[in-house]
Amino acid sequence: MPERTITLIVVDDHPVVRDGLRGMFESASGFEVLGEASGGVEGVELALRLDPDVVLMDLRMPEGGGVDAIAALTRRGARAKVLVLTTYDTDSDTIPAIEAGATGYLLKDAPREELFTAVRAAAEGRTVLSPAVASRLVSRVRTPVAGNEALSAREREVLELVARGTSNREIAAELFISEATVKTHLTHIYAKLGVKDRAAAVAVGYDRKILG
Repeated sequence: MPERTITLIVVDDHPVVRDGLRGMFESASGFEVLGEASGGVEGVELALRLDPDVVLMDLRMPEGGGVDAIAALTRRGARAKVLVLTTYDTDSDTIPAIEAGATGYLLKDAPREELFTAVRAAAEGRTVLSPAVASRLVSRVRTPVAGNEALSAREREVLELVARGTSNREIAAELFISEATVKTHLTHIYAKLGVKDRAAAVAVGYDRKILG
């Protein structure tokens, strides 16, 4: 079976970057660039209108920042997964983007194949973090008392499903438990890992080799 074509839009205020990304993806099989936007506001409108699988989102743009755009897409229930692609990896950039609802965060110096892999993963709902960003996120969320208690077998199963982008309802169906039980497991996972959200839990899970 041929692989499904992943549709995406590129949101970046630099025309050269947009042209480069479009050319890169159009030269590879399995991708289709539906459109481009030069700012966050335009990017949100484009994403809602074209309904791509993935939005490649820069963060710092004159015509509306990426974090606000990500939050707007999340708030309006957009189907598209947002993969941040930027030159900035400071805490003030990474944490707000993840909290706003970004599925992944890569730096613009990522190799071509890594970017392709990240877009495919994002389209499947899996969290994608560049090593530098993952390290920062882990350092930010880790607390001195966290991490001494191991996850149970069931909690590991839940975390693995979270890493694959599975929703609480889907996790409940997969494991034959209630959504309330899933939420309880997540609460315990967050407490044991010293984190506050799903993306941070996945990042710490990979850092501590809980996830393969």
